Amino acid sequence: MDFNLLKKIVETPGAPGHERPIRELIEELISPHVDELNTDPMGNLIARKKGNGPKVMMAAHMDEISLISTNVDDNGFIRFSTLGGFDADTLTTQRVWVHGKETVPGVIGSKPIHIQSDQEKKAKTKLKNLFVDTGLPADEVKSLVPNGTPITRMSNLIELGNSVTGKSLDNRLSVYILIEALKKAKSSNSDLYAVFTVQEEVGLRGARVAAQKIQPEIGIALDITLANDLPGVGDHEKCTTLGAGIGIKVMDKSIICTPELVEYLESLAEKNNIQHQREVLTAGGTDTSAMQYLMGIGSHVTCISCPTRYVHSTVETASKTDIDAGIELATACIEKIGEYKIE
Repeated sequence: MDFNLLKKIVETPGAPGHERPIRELIEELISPHVDELNTDPMGNLIARKKGNGPKVMMAAHMDEISLISTNVDDNGFIRFSTLGGFDADTLTTQRVWVHGKETVPGVIGSKPIHIQSDQEKKAKTKLKNLFVDTGLPADEVKSLVPNGTPITRMSNLIELGNSVTGKSLDNRLSVYILIEALKKAKSSNSDLYAVFTVQEEVGLRGARVAAQKIQPEIGIALDITLANDLPGVGDHEKCTTLGAGIGIKVMDKSIICTPELVEYLESLAEKNNIQHQREVLTAGGTDTSAMQYLMGIGSHVTCISCPTRYVHSTVETASKTDIDAGIELATACIEKIGEYKIE
């Protein structure tokens, strides 16, 4: 695993609807390895690797859950709304980047415990009570931060034993996996479209637009999934286990994947000695459904899912071996997916 490349990908900002920085980095990294490359009007980056075979779309969303400013008060504190799903408790005392006319650091503060009432100590954090403090005078903040300014979380990717941890592994892990697979694949026996999609975290919006344009026969999303192999979670509640291999999606709340395609990816993994596990997720959704029924295409679909602990926090954690297995399986898909029989 190229830790330094993954770190660069993870730490490059890309709020939903404001993906330009991460898109430009991806474009630079993959341009030598694809036959065609373009950006659609919505901001999806679409790379094509030509081959004789079925039309295939592999989709990894490049946006990250973020915040967006709604008001700067007379004391210079920035109020915000969310872009994506947040547990407000994970935001308190966090550092952020405010991407206004200039990018400035900020902190999401909280009332010190010394002066909290008993009721406040017991209450769950509410987003409406949070704010960003940049440490700048109010007039300067109002000038630099117009309403609608994206705000991303500040968290460095670090190694943690045999894992990596940081913010936005959802879904920069899969962006990294797809980039590495495009670099490693020697050829493709399909007409392959590798799409780095926008605005997944706010409703699968980019993938729906790209799928409507491409009209794939086969759709393979790349995303993370819950590794909830944690204390207090029963065996019957676990989705995937960290370090047990790359996930192959059977279903989530938005999709039941094509059984034959799930079995094909499993056989591909077995032939190539790639450690893998089935993913059955009873909540949430991914770009997978956008490539099948949301646009009425009816593609055969599944998802290559990287097990990740503590999802939608700044300490998301994934196993290096699972990431490597994801690269191997994505590479095998690029090279061999044309073998899959569409009936």
